[in-house]
Amino acid sequence: MTDCIFCKIIKGEIPCAKVFEDSDVIAFLDISPVNPGHTLVVPKKHYETLMDLPDDLACKVMKALKKIVSAVKEAVDADGININQSNLKPAGQLIPHVHFHIIPRNIGDGLRHWPQKKYEEGQMEEVRKNIDKRL
Repeated sequence: MTDCIFCKIIKGEIPCAKVFEDSDVIAFLDISPVNPGHTLVVPKKHYETLMDLPDDLACKVMKALKKIVSAVKEAVDADGININQSNLKPAGQLIPHVHFHIIPRNIGDGLRHWPQKKYEEGQMEEVRKNIDKRL
C-alpha cells in the first residue's frame, strides 16, 4: 500500500524510534503518546484489520507483542499496561494497517476506561446466539 504511513516507516522512508524488529514485526514509539513508552507493534506486511491478518502472522505478532510489553513496562516503570487494537474508523482506527498500542499506565495518570452499559432483557442471550452461529 503506497499511501500507508506504517508501510513507509517499515520501508525506512519515514524515520521512527524503533524499539524492536524481526523479519515479520516492527515496533516503534508512538509520536503522540498517551504516556511515555507508548509503543506501536505492527506486522511488516500490510493488512488493514485484525480480521484480515492471517493466523500464522497473528501468532508472530502476539509473540513479539508479549515480549515488548514486558520491556516497555520495565523501561518506564509502569504500574500497568493497556493493549489497544482498533479495527476500522468507527472503532477509532486512524491508520488502515493493523497495529497494537502498548500503553503504559500509572496510578493517577488521569486516563479512564470506556463507559459500560447494561443489556436489555433477553438481549445478552440473543447476541450470544448470533455470535455462536458465526463461530
